[in-house]
Amino acid sequence: MAKITRFEDMLSWQKARELMQHVYDASKQGNFAKDFELRGQMRGASISIMSNIAEGFERGGDNEFIQFLSTAKASCGEVRSQLYVALDQGYVTPVQFDGLYTETIDVGRLIAGFMAYLRQSKLRGSKFK
Repeated sequence: MAKITRFEDMLSWQKARELMQHVYDASKQGNFAKDFELRGQMRGASISIMSNIAEGFERGGDNEFIQFLSTAKASCGEVRSQLYVALDQGYVTPVQFDGLYTETIDVGRLIAGFMAYLRQSKLRGSKFK
């Protein structure tokens, strides 16, 4: 794996950023925009994904990074759960739901894969950064 020197270079952060933008786009529309609680929760959770990836990277230690990645992955689940509320309330169409749902799964998989990589690196005694 090529050495990553900035969190912006990480595919998981890039995809989390795209997911955040898509959550913002969906939550600007119609009645979704008026449901301040759900809109704020979903936006906050989507921001949390990319923010925790960045913060963990900047901490400098693999153990802390894994912990922050775990939090980011949990935020993917939070967004996914909130998507059901948005669907049930008619704020998103089934097509929008499927697209956003798939994005949360994909970002979660990228994060999980990176966590596994970091754990394996620790076992081999190498450092990520």
